Amino acid sequence: MEKMLLKMARQLNAMDEASLMSLWDAYMARTQSFDGSREWEESAIVLSLIQAVRGKNQLLNAYLDLINNPEKAVPPRQPAEHPLFAGEDPRPRRAAVHQFRPLKK
Repeated sequence: MEKMLLKMARQLNAMDEASLMSLWDAYMARTQSFDGSREWEESAIVLSLIQAVRGKNQLLNAYLDLINNPEKAVPPRQPAEHPLFAGEDPRPRRAAVHQFRPLKK
């Protein structure tokens, strides 16, 4: 299974983000019309894969920017300084739910 996932990752990584994003609206519309079918499940996976490639590219660009501009680097915080651990309450804060949507053009 791992070999298959790595092969899929290599194939996705070889694709152009702009081409993938051109499919975003169609797959978002398909997943918003829930019917529980196999086609709906596959559309949800395709949408997730498109989002994964976009997220990977954003992370890659952020790291490349830090490498090329080290003065922008922010030193990592110690756990006690991290917002999730700050204050009297040791419980993590609730996460926000973000909507999927393409970037504004």
